[in-house]
Amino acid sequence: MIKLRIDDKEIIAVEGQTVLEAARDAGVYIPNLCYAPDLKPYGGCRMCVVEIDRMRGLPTACTTPAAEGMVVRTETQALIDARRSVLDLLLAEHPLDCLSCVKNQRCELQRVAAHLGFTERKLPHSDRVQAIDDSNPFFKLDRNYCILCARCTRACDEVTGNNAIELIDRGYDSRVGTVADRPIIETNCRSCGECVAHCPVAALASKDYVKSDSEVSTICPYCGVGCGLKLQLRGGRIVGVDGDEANPASRGRLCVKGRYGVREFVHHPDRLTAPLIKTNGAFVETPWDEALEYVCSKLSRYQPEEVAVISSAKATNEENYLIQKFARAVLGTNSVDHCARLCHSPTVAGLAAAFGSGAMSNSIGDMKDTACFFAIGANTSETHPVIGFEVKQAIKNGARLIVANPVKIPLVRYADIFLQQTPGTDVLLLSAMCKIIFDEKLYDETFIAERTEGFEALAESLDSFDLDHAATITGVPLDQIKEAARLYAASRPASILYAMGITQHSHGTDNVSAVANLALLTGNLGKPGAGVNPLRGQNNVQGACDMGALPDVFPGYQKVADNEVRAKFETAWGVSLPKKRGLTVPEILKAIEKGKIKALYLVGENIMLSDPDINRVRKALSKLELLVVQDIFRTETSEIAHVILASVSFAEKDGTFTNTERRVQRVRRAVAPIGDSRPDWWITNELGKRLGGKGFDYTGPDRIFDEMRSLTPSYGGITWERLETGGLQWPCPTPTHPGTPILHVERFSRGKGAFKALEYRPSAEQPDDEYPFILTTGRSPYHFHTGTMTRRVGGLKVLQSQETLEIASSDADRLGIADGENVTVTSRRGSVTAVARVSGRLAPGVVFMTFHFPETATNILTSPAFDPVARIPELKVAAIRLEKAPCEAPV
Repeated sequence: MIKLRIDDKEIIAVEGQTVLEAARDAGVYIPNLCYAPDLKPYGGCRMCVVEIDRMRGLPTACTTPAAEGMVVRTETQALIDARRSVLDLLLAEHPLDCLSCVKNQRCELQRVAAHLGFTERKLPHSDRVQAIDDSNPFFKLDRNYCILCARCTRACDEVTGNNAIELIDRGYDSRVGTVADRPIIETNCRSCGECVAHCPVAALASKDYVKSDSEVSTICPYCGVGCGLKLQLRGGRIVGVDGDEANPASRGRLCVKGRYGVREFVHHPDRLTAPLIKTNGAFVETPWDEALEYVCSKLSRYQPEEVAVISSAKATNEENYLIQKFARAVLGTNSVDHCARLCHSPTVAGLAAAFGSGAMSNSIGDMKDTACFFAIGANTSETHPVIGFEVKQAIKNGARLIVANPVKIPLVRYADIFLQQTPGTDVLLLSAMCKIIFDEKLYDETFIAERTEGFEALAESLDSFDLDHAATITGVPLDQIKEAARLYAASRPASILYAMGITQHSHGTDNVSAVANLALLTGNLGKPGAGVNPLRGQNNVQGACDMGALPDVFPGYQKVADNEVRAKFETAWGVSLPKKRGLTVPEILKAIEKGKIKALYLVGENIMLSDPDINRVRKALSKLELLVVQDIFRTETSEIAHVILASVSFAEKDGTFTNTERRVQRVRRAVAPIGDSRPDWWITNELGKRLGGKGFDYTGPDRIFDEMRSLTPSYGGITWERLETGGLQWPCPTPTHPGTPILHVERFSRGKGAFKALEYRPSAEQPDDEYPFILTTGRSPYHFHTGTMTRRVGGLKVLQSQETLEIASSDADRLGIADGENVTVTSRRGSVTAVARVSGRLAPGVVFMTFHFPETATNILTSPAFDPVARIPELKVAAIRLEKAPCEAPV
């Protein structure tokens, strides 16, 4: 700490702060326009000039470090005159339509003018009219309001790393522009709105801005980053979204879906407002009491082995806890699962076997300490954009990057090494890297000796490993694999980031084990900036796993087969619980096909678009005697249901989500439920109560959370009261425990880290003469999962309106397919039609599609072959053929 004087006031500042930051913390206003707390000092606007004893001229407060004993003056006549001169120059071209301006009462230029006592222009008003870029569906760039503070361009550089906009030209012609002056929508802009959030005037402004009268802090309902949202409210509706700067995961930053993809879906006219029961083939609105009694009367007819439950990664922790309790304690079955089966079940299995915990080992915030990132099977900047911001900024500060992906993803632009492996060959690629590290003795001998077991078996398996064979099968030149292995092994600390490109395979668990081997071999665990970091795809998929929405574990991954654990839950819940492991989602569908499962209670999932081999899924669901779907919209899955129960969105309920870094955070109700919709916890609680379940008398989600944490050691010290001041990362066993930002610091949860010797198994489907291409799938930055929410946001549909088939240019040329033409894509399971997008991102023989659009249901094509351990389907590899389509593709 240091002491200095500002305007005869002694203040205490933190060493390293600028004069402007010290003054702000002390409540002293120094006019400024180019300053932003999360951007580097710039000094461009010259508005924050001050006088400092023993310093010549008028230095800018935003670039001058505060020093011990410094004496600063902020309001002398010389300073006022200097600032007014700058202001006069700015206002010579700035419109003075303040009362009608979208930034009225929020404009920082307006505040500066008021502080300086501005009453009239001193310079002639320029009649120059500059171009307006209205191309983006969410915001517009009106250069007539621009003051050239560069906050927008610096945010696009220093926050997002996209550099879609820059200050171009010089002098009087300087302006915010793009490459070749193209419209913003035609650049690499991802519409995150960070430029809008940083603009101090109306040069960059949201098109649909409405002044709010209150705000509520909550958590984003999309990916697993857990970004903090400030929902702006007026008249009981959401009118806007800002980033929450106090949120440690996101620090105020948002992606396009978080900032612009919430309001419309929450208030969309398609929202379900009451329960529906199918009568004579049509859904009829039904009062809650009647609908609940109907469901309970039907469920009560079935034996435990005849029913199953699918929970939701979009529901809160409290709701997932209650749903799995309902399945086990009321329906008497462990056949409860959720969509983690289709995304990170190999993570839970593979990392638990290697480390004892199947979760992200490190925190988003310590990525700034990473020396080298290895991103494999993860399109981080597109599917987890705010983590992508962290990675790109770390790289700009000197970190190295290795990317391994069948698709040349945008992050490759920043990579030192890009490995473009054939889909399904990750075990070979990772094992080859381990072999090189082993042969060249680049491994961490001390870490291996002190903290691991099974090294000898791994070493033996690597002795006979054929590097040339690995290079041939993966399609990656051996020299590149060696370069990547050496860079990863030499970097301390190094972090592995992976997602569903690793897990969604028939050998997904082996892929995860290979990742774990690489980290153990180099000792990159238990340290800031290191670790194995699976990036979770949905807002609460980590929490749903933690809460026991899985067929083999209670909350906290406590095994249902463990007699002592089961006795603990039987005592707490007052019932006898099933001993046998339940069925996974693929096994549930198979049991439905065989007539063994007759009733399914499905919450917040749209398996008619998300699961592989949709035609098979449709046939299976159609055989059910009772299908109850609980959701906020009518979905492709709910159309097959017998009953639809209308639930509420994240903005209409209280609870908690757990993000990808194990951070438990409060979700807060901001608006009243739409119509007569109800929270998922209330619906499940009512079903449990009406079916005679013991303990289903909860008065709110906070009571559910208290019960859960009393039974879940890793959540034992977390309370709603503690979460009011910020999130906590599990394990947090006691009320005074600070949470655990980094796992495996001194020891692994299982004691020692375990290596696993692996053998490569090819994917279940391989290309052949009839189906010569490999289809791999992923997500768009503009849509989420099955699009139930994002396809109801007008601007997101502008940014991507339909499914495309991405194909290598050499393949397109050979087949005579032009960009924009319609293509029929056929696998052994069916056909869809999509618009061709000829690309340089793919190797020949590989094509790419997303799965967000029901009109082109990509998962008609995908393979139901599954991993024998985690039971995850192989969504990333399917053999297909391509033909020109004779008709128009759906729009």
